[in-house]
Amino acid sequence: MSLLKQRRFLPYFLTQFLGAFNDNVFKNALVIILTYKIVSEHSSILVNLAAVIFILPFFLFSPLSGQLADKYEKSMLIRRIKWVEIGIMSIGVIALWLNSIPALLAVLFLMGSQSAFFGPIKFSILPQHLQRSELMSGNALVEAGTFLAILFGTILGGLLAGLDQYILPVSIAVLTFSVLGLMVSHFIPPAAADKPSLVINRNPITSGMQIFKGLASNQSNFYTAFGISWFWFFGATFLTQIPNFSREYLRGDPYVATLLMAMFSIGIGLGSFISSKISRGRVELGLVPLGAFGMTICGLYLGMMDISVSNTTTSVTDMLTTFTTLKALLVFLLLAVCGGLYIVPMYAHIQTNTPSEYLSRNIAANNILNALLMVIAGIFAIVCFALGNTIQSLFVIVAIMNAIIGLFIFNRVPEFTLQLVAWLLMHTIYRIGKHDLHHIPNEGAAVLACNHVSFVDPIVIGAVCPRPMRFVMYHKIYNTPVAKHFFQNAGAIPIAPQKEDPELLNQAYDTIAEALENGELVCIFPEGGLTPDGEIQELKPGIERILERTPVPVIPMALSGLWGTWFSRVHGRAMNGWPRNWMKKIDVFTGEPIPAKDAKLPLLTQRIKALRQEP
Repeated sequence: MSLLKQRRFLPYFLTQFLGAFNDNVFKNALVIILTYKIVSEHSSILVNLAAVIFILPFFLFSPLSGQLADKYEKSMLIRRIKWVEIGIMSIGVIALWLNSIPALLAVLFLMGSQSAFFGPIKFSILPQHLQRSELMSGNALVEAGTFLAILFGTILGGLLAGLDQYILPVSIAVLTFSVLGLMVSHFIPPAAADKPSLVINRNPITSGMQIFKGLASNQSNFYTAFGISWFWFFGATFLTQIPNFSREYLRGDPYVATLLMAMFSIGIGLGSFISSKISRGRVELGLVPLGAFGMTICGLYLGMMDISVSNTTTSVTDMLTTFTTLKALLVFLLLAVCGGLYIVPMYAHIQTNTPSEYLSRNIAANNILNALLMVIAGIFAIVCFALGNTIQSLFVIVAIMNAIIGLFIFNRVPEFTLQLVAWLLMHTIYRIGKHDLHHIPNEGAAVLACNHVSFVDPIVIGAVCPRPMRFVMYHKIYNTPVAKHFFQNAGAIPIAPQKEDPELLNQAYDTIAEALENGELVCIFPEGGLTPDGEIQELKPGIERILERTPVPVIPMALSGLWGTWFSRVHGRAMNGWPRNWMKKIDVFTGEPIPAKDAKLPLLTQRIKALRQEP
């Protein structure tokens, strides 16, 4: 929360908050008008059509917006976008007074266009103004702020649209908040262009192909972006159906629909806040599978729950005092909390896993995927209704799809599953202490050299380190059935002794050199195997061969407290008998980097032994 007191974040936060707030005042007012003021048998289709129209510009204009955000100074671009917003809202006011549904839908398209140009800046500016350790908190505040803006905008838009004379109040609101957003944007600190030399390609097809090629060059980023886009498919499906779900199932008045949408927004904000607190400055990808699981369970429950209410209109008071309707409200809240846990680490992962000069275009490519999936979500809902499905059956279908898509993504990007295992391990079996992790560089290549105490050493290190890394593994463990697939997708590097497989050994050195040349972290256990007695064994010379070929800093590390646990060879073999030493305190120590020219085995051994502090 301290970021909200700093100029490098607060003006930007308020600008994006006011923009999202204003969008939702207008959008929800229009949804309520379409649902309650122009009630017809086609209202479900009309509401979904409005959702498609708003999101379509993201698909059309994101390639250009990503290029502009990489080429030009970002605070200037934000101010120009805010001027455009004032013009769009002025046209929206005219459309309201004319009471023209086609004109209002056209304004929705323009609003979507303005948001499409703001999107890449919204996330790519954060790494320029925040430290790496602040990105989870920054993203959590942005997501929480965005959905709180949706909450307040939804409430205000619903309240204003519910009035008999709604045109003047809605008009005053959208123009006022557009002007406020422009005023606040002038306080955003400059954010230098990441690639001023970039030549703008205005062809949406070829430029779209270019930025997608850049995103797809990194498998982890691509499938993370797909996971973000799936979240918007899932969320758009549920959020768009809320007004008609309220009217058809809960017999709710317009204010009940507004309350349901408000709870959805509160839940996203709450889930974002929880993810920030749990992560403590680290990009905690293990929260993503937890969030996905919760989204599926809540979606299935909403689709299968028996909703029996009277034929009389349900008010907000009735909803809060009736068990059936209150249960639906709380499930919507929990579903959204799970969504917050799911989405925040994904955005932070792309920001930390992408070179700055490509970040805006990667975000733009992600926005194209978001747009495509949200358009498909609207069309998918329309088709489902045309085939005779109910809103509840749509919820069940999408919840099942969420489980399938989640399993696919976690299979392609095993970091999510592995970090979940690591997070559970660190919070159920061990209590872990982290010491001087700031010695691990935020960017650039380095070799992490650590003593080897147990089979879970890589999980422990991966759970606490602020950056992803590639572990060098003994080939027989790497080739373990089932686990091999995860190790392979996680980028682990199999290695074998010279006497066992000299060809694989040379391949391992080649792969390590390539990873270091690409600026990655590589973690090795230079003892060459698990300690049989808890003491640090003689280090093998392989690390010197690595540094001769690719001279990078060496970060000495030491694990303390793992000796004697079930995963160590305390009695000659690991995993012998029943698990023991539950909730034992373990520590990860990190020392100052050693230049490659000085990282000889005696010095490295001395540093690792000095770091370890066994009781």
